[in-house]
Amino acid sequence: MLREINDRAAIEVLLREGPLTRAELELAIGLSKPATAQLITRLELDTLVVKAGVRGGGRGPRAQLWAANGSLAFVAAVDLTPHVADFVVADVAGVVLAEHRTPLPVHAGADVVGTFGEALKTVAEAAGINREDLAHVVIGAQGAFDPRTGLLSSAPHIPGWLGFDVPQKLSDELGVDVLIENDVNLVAVEEMSVGQAQDVDDFVMVWLSEGVGGAVVIGRRLLRGATGGGGEIDWMRVPDPATVDTGDVWPEAGARFGNLVDSPAICRLAAAHGIQAATAWEAVEKAGKSPFLHDLARRVAGGVANLVAIADPQLVLLCGDTSRAGGEDFAALVQEKLHELVLPRTPVGCASVQGNAVRAGALQSALATAREDVFGVVTPTLLGSRRSEAGSTRPQPSSSPNR
Repeated sequence: MLREINDRAAIEVLLREGPLTRAELELAIGLSKPATAQLITRLELDTLVVKAGVRGGGRGPRAQLWAANGSLAFVAAVDLTPHVADFVVADVAGVVLAEHRTPLPVHAGADVVGTFGEALKTVAEAAGINREDLAHVVIGAQGAFDPRTGLLSSAPHIPGWLGFDVPQKLSDELGVDVLIENDVNLVAVEEMSVGQAQDVDDFVMVWLSEGVGGAVVIGRRLLRGATGGGGEIDWMRVPDPATVDTGDVWPEAGARFGNLVDSPAICRLAAAHGIQAATAWEAVEKAGKSPFLHDLARRVAGGVANLVAIADPQLVLLCGDTSRAGGEDFAALVQEKLHELVLPRTPVGCASVQGNAVRAGALQSALATAREDVFGVVTPTLLGSRRSEAGSTRPQPSSSPNR
């Protein structure tokens, strides 16, 4: 057992740090020189580690580098949007082998499975492997995924992906293991892995862009809810605290949060303050010190306050185009308005991950599953452990109009 623990610790270090010399690995895992040498020999015989060149420089012989054997498994990650699908393939060590962006049909009646499969085949071949060589594929989508049924909901923008067990059908027809996850949940995964939330146990993420979404993390685990709708703050009813008339008429129950802070609503709010803009990004960039930003911050804080009152998180992170345009100054303004509404004085900041954080989070999740399978390295904070939650134990209703 002690040998297995040491072996796993060594592989975890190599996966996290990349290629290391024997001396560096010895220091990282705290073993003696002979014990580390035996460990490397054992892992090499099991093909779990491989030679990865040498490190030169300085006096004396060059030192052999060792790395986790990335060729033992391959994974893919996909950011699926109504406009384009963004694919990446990597080996189990995390080395990116190929990328591919392509529009996919999302309208009702489209052969979404077939076209998705062809795109996945294209990027796999670009990586030098067959599609069937992929151990795991994780898709990030703008909607709520119900792990009990495999159905997507809250996704009218991709109607072709509704009404069937998405991961099961893709897995069966493509011959690879497929999972699908809410896009904001995947951004939260990436922030936990390499961003602002690496050392945070409980936090809330709010996505502000063309649409609106959220993610709630408690105890380093995503709160998905019974039907996968955890964090779907778009439909939450809140009053409109804007100080100007935007021409909108809200129902007596209050405005839908998504209708207050999505891009069209922000443009209307900006126009009411005399700022003409085609997108939320442009409106926020033009705002300067305008009262418009205070009204927008009030709207955002009004929705976030509900999450803070229930979850009492350590941190609120804003992500998406709107929050990126406003930066830390806008986050500070939201924090100010939030503290006027709710007792927990939760700090508010901006997500730090750059580039396509949805795809990056999907890749982290696919790697977590593959590494558990190949190396026995468990990463419980990522989505790789979800198979045990939703796999073969998924209840199968006797009849359903959506199946």
